Amino acid sequence: MLALNLPEKPEPFKILCLGAHSDDIEIGCGGTILRLLSTRNVEVVWVVFGASNEREQEARNSAALFLSSAKTKEVIVKNFRDGFFPFEGTKIKEHFEELKATTPDIIFTHQRKDAHQDHRVLAELTWNTFRNHLILEYEIPKYDGDLGQPNFFVPLERNIYEQKLEYLMQAFATQRSKQWFDRDTFLGLMRLRGMECASSSAHAEAFYCRKLVL
Repeated sequence: MLALNLPEKPEPFKILCLGAHSDDIEIGCGGTILRLLSTRNVEVVWVVFGASNEREQEARNSAALFLSSAKTKEVIVKNFRDGFFPFEGTKIKEHFEELKATTPDIIFTHQRKDAHQDHRVLAELTWNTFRNHLILEYEIPKYDGDLGQPNFFVPLERNIYEQKLEYLMQAFATQRSKQWFDRDTFLGLMRLRGMECASSSAHAEAFYCRKLVL
């Protein structure tokens, strides 16, 4: 397998992270963000579209943990209604138009075949809004069983994936009662993706990359 590296550049890498709900970014690409921050000079814009009350505070607390070493960070939390994104598409699209000014090098978003309707809306609007960017679509394990065959892998060293797990468990107390939200679920998925890409650490996060120019 051929490994590709990000190019060297004097200015910081700009990353845009998009999540429908307060824990989506962390579950889908939290390890990759931590890895990038450990090796690169990075500026991050982190947007959560659906979080209110206690969930909003969890989103902000988690972003503070994951982005503690970022050169600069902007955390935006919206309160679009959970499960109703398809019906609020116009307002969500208007916010995407505002995000055009961020000029990111990499965008992390949901994958377009996700079974959750809110996730699919963000994936579609990401591609509708950003036409000349590297977009990596992350995966979220769920009851629906919509995991597919991703084609882009980021190996994670043990200290990175353990930190991701620690932050997830620490930040999202409201989710810990759910049968799927536990360390074993997230570690198991990273182990599976690590096996698929022959990661030296045996763990990885995986993404769907529709377009990549060599």
